[in-house]
Amino acid sequence: MDPKIMRYTIAKLLALPLALAGTLVLAQTKTAEQRSPEGKRYLAQPLVKDIFVADPSAHVFNGRIYVYPSHDVDAGIPDDDLGNQYAMHDYRVLSMARPGGPVTVHPVAIDVKDIPWASKQTWAPDAAYKNGTYYLYMPARDKQGVFRIGVATSKSPTGPFKAEAAPIRGSFSIDPAVFTDTDGQSYMFFGGIWGGQLQRWATGKFDADAGDTDLRQDDKPALSGKVARLTADMKQFAEAPRDVQILDEAGKPVLGGDHDRRFFEASFMFKRGGKYYYTYSTGDTHFVNYAIGDNPYGPFRYTGHIMAPVQGWTTHHSIIEFQNRWWLFYHDTQLSNKNHLRSAKMTEMFFNADGTIRPINPFKD
Repeated sequence: MDPKIMRYTIAKLLALPLALAGTLVLAQTKTAEQRSPEGKRYLAQPLVKDIFVADPSAHVFNGRIYVYPSHDVDAGIPDDDLGNQYAMHDYRVLSMARPGGPVTVHPVAIDVKDIPWASKQTWAPDAAYKNGTYYLYMPARDKQGVFRIGVATSKSPTGPFKAEAAPIRGSFSIDPAVFTDTDGQSYMFFGGIWGGQLQRWATGKFDADAGDTDLRQDDKPALSGKVARLTADMKQFAEAPRDVQILDEAGKPVLGGDHDRRFFEASFMFKRGGKYYYTYSTGDTHFVNYAIGDNPYGPFRYTGHIMAPVQGWTTHHSIIEFQNRWWLFYHDTQLSNKNHLRSAKMTEMFFNADGTIRPINPFKD
């Protein structure tokens, strides 16, 4: 045999086990791809895997993405409709330089023990920035067990944050989301039924006997989220909270019995093309929806679903524009398969030419 051919043949034979090994690794990787209990492939993977975080509220500060989630822990409390199993007690901020890049989990930003007015359950937060100060908005139960919303401040987007001594005057329920318009005015959207207690405030005052879920008035306008303009210092309401009205295609209020379209929790507002997009979760039917209006107060015309149901009881989202691309942040229970131990995710979001949002399936198939 020609020596050159012999050397080539020996080299190929020696390389064969490595090639086979590479094929084996690739096959194992494909085989090991995690799927849902129903066998579906996930659209996106968790941002972090060393802690459980949910309700991710994302913002772009100084060209970097910061995510303000709730921090899920296992307190051994069984699931119930009031959400007692969600026993979060502190906040951790996530950050990344770009979508898909490494995610930093920052130290504790604030703990419930450092919020003077709060007793427990630091649920879904939000953040804002103005004049050199970062604001963290936090729902929690007060000493009487009533959900209020407070604010804490820091000179850093990751904290530590120092809480105000009392909650925002006139605040109630959960899920604060602060939107700052192009004119500099800031508004807080908030509210959630069932465990969020919004149904207990239907008369304008807290009613402990109002029921644990909703008003059970399916043929009447649904309970709505709330909105209030903030004061210049971002620490108080500048006005009494108003209802956020969602209208159907006929211009009538969406009814309480329309569980695929009515508001449940997780308000989030963004602006695009001069239009205001009010987005929210339907809760027990597990959709993320949106409605479009001409100003921050609405009314908003129901437009469609943003995301189909995720794995888990429901999802809670936020939406940002980063370098001319839009991103949806959400959560599911991929890592734990437990409703109170959730993982934050993100995926790109696309608009049609008419400004509508292309619906997102949280699974690939």
